[in-house]
Amino acid sequence: MTQIIVFLLVGGTECALLAVMSYDRYVAVCKPLHYSTIMTEQVCLQLAIASWASGALVSLVDTSFTFQLPYRGQNIINHYFCEPPALLKLASADTYSTEMAIFAMGVVILLAPISLILVSYWNIISTVIQMQSGEGRFKAFSTCGSHLIVVVLFYGSAIFTYMRPNSKTTKERDKMITVFYTVITPMLNPIIYSLRNKDVKGALRKLTVRKSFSQRQ
Repeated sequence: MTQIIVFLLVGGTECALLAVMSYDRYVAVCKPLHYSTIMTEQVCLQLAIASWASGALVSLVDTSFTFQLPYRGQNIINHYFCEPPALLKLASADTYSTEMAIFAMGVVILLAPISLILVSYWNIISTVIQMQSGEGRFKAFSTCGSHLIVVVLFYGSAIFTYMRPNSKTTKERDKMITVFYTVITPMLNPIIYSLRNKDVKGALRKLTVRKSFSQRQ
């Protein structure tokens, strides 16, 4: 039970934080002169608390509905870890109400943040198109590029898992997708976000030059 609570808490909080980060990018690109007055320490703290609160709400609701179902038999799941879609396959009662509760929480923590992200990036793209400077456009896309990659990787796999009808059989594809957004994506995050770092860019250039030089020889 502890595993599923922590899993949902951290996953739900990350969904909200990605939406908060998109708003931060929107302010940085669309309202750069007002950034320091809008994104104050107090506002950042409030956004962080709200993100954790939303993750806690999703975790509480999903866990409560999942564990109120009767489970009989060996209770061995064909999965890498405990999460609601995998546990529902073991329930010995009708899971419709639980599936609807999980779907509703999915709308709150997945579709609502992704809608905010889309609105933010729509405004960012509109602002970038109006820029006259090519350097300014490059900086704007550089600021948003890493975040967009993480959003696509995380939300794509999470929506596929939680926003579709539940099946009584666990496919290998489902297990791999779950591993993708719980293990692979977090491992890639430091690499993706560090690509904006000048030292990392310099090291990658040197590595590319050395590789091309060795191939010529």
